[in-house]
Amino acid sequence: MLERIRLTIINNLLKYHPESSEQLAMGEAFGIKAPEKKVDIDIATHVHVKEDGPKKSLLYVETADRPGLLVEIIKIIADINIDVESAEIETEGLVAKDKFHVSYRGQALNRSLSEVLVNCLRYYLKRPETDIDSY
Repeated sequence: MLERIRLTIINNLLKYHPESSEQLAMGEAFGIKAPEKKVDIDIATHVHVKEDGPKKSLLYVETADRPGLLVEIIKIIADINIDVESAEIETEGLVAKDKFHVSYRGQALNRSLSEVLVNCLRYYLKRPETDIDSY
């Protein structure tokens, strides 16, 4: 239901505000109902961490939006034993732009842990999808 509302909003923006089409990052490709086949788009994945005070860091993730993306990101963060204190989740068309306030044992992430987190997220978010029948 939420997806249908999102698509209606995108369609109305395109209809009444055509100048916003570039900012919707190809959202018009979906129309009212989701496409039957996957739309081939190439959206770069950007991940970086910066300090956000002595007790937390700000993780920024920008990548192609897809079902289950947020769960996937949180699972990767949790696997490294990093705590998510809060998050700002945003989607613009087909692009997810998420910010996470994270910490490790109540402190901001140090440089090496930040690199591990960034590398893990980049690896898992850039993985090419394979078909079941691929060899």
